[in-house]
Amino acid sequence: LSRELVFLILQFLDEEKFKESVHKLEQESGYFFNLKYFEEKALLGEWDEVEKYLSGFTKVDDNRYSMKIFFEIRKQKYLEALDRHDRAKAVEILAKDLKVFATFNEELYKEITQLLTLENFRENEQLSKYGDTKSARGIMLGELRKLIEANPLFREKLALPTFKASRLRTLINQSLNWQHQLCKNPRPNPDIKTLFTDHTCSPQNGARAPTPVTLPVAAVAKPSTYAPLGVHGGPFQPTSVPAPNPNALAGWMANP
Repeated sequence: LSRELVFLILQFLDEEKFKESVHKLEQESGYFFNLKYFEEKALLGEWDEVEKYLSGFTKVDDNRYSMKIFFEIRKQKYLEALDRHDRAKAVEILAKDLKVFATFNEELYKEITQLLTLENFRENEQLSKYGDTKSARGIMLGELRKLIEANPLFREKLALPTFKASRLRTLINQSLNWQHQLCKNPRPNPDIKTLFTDHTCSPQNGARAPTPVTLPVAAVAKPSTYAPLGVHGGPFQPTSVPAPNPNALAGWMANP
């Protein structure tokens, strides 16, 4: 039930407008990948948050889909740095973020590195149709969406289960109502001031007396006469303990 409880908490946080907490719990639990939130952050170019959120669900080397997802994100970040003519940032991304892919495709990594030598990376034939930043991010997201939907690690994590609004509040109210029904004279709208402890009845409205349980006479067998303690025989009787041999330790020490 812990998984379902997380979904109820996610719903509660969303209804209470705790937006950052919602996405943090999504990421930490790994139960629900909010594709809309992921795409919003990517369109804004908040790459650190994009990768941080993604890392709650998959890592670079989990499978070929995950590797392609991370590669497309980091490639876009690299191209944007080149487009701003921020060569220092581009070199940093190349060394820190893209180097990991050289192990799997060295030729591709070399080709990406060579873009540093061009005044405009669009001189590369494969990148000649690269438009502005906004349109490029949109195209990248279209590719990422397909990869995420095909990735088995995201299976059953792209949609929330269906349940009624304010479900957690409903369950709490049901619990409190049940506790109040245990009072002698339960009221329709009891004044319950805290959730930190179980609800207790007011002194003049004490707890309902427990229903007595009557067992049939045959169910309670009359005990036979018990022998005094120590009289019983059995497998756990004490045995006589031989007196210790004062020379035993000395003998053991003398024989290696």
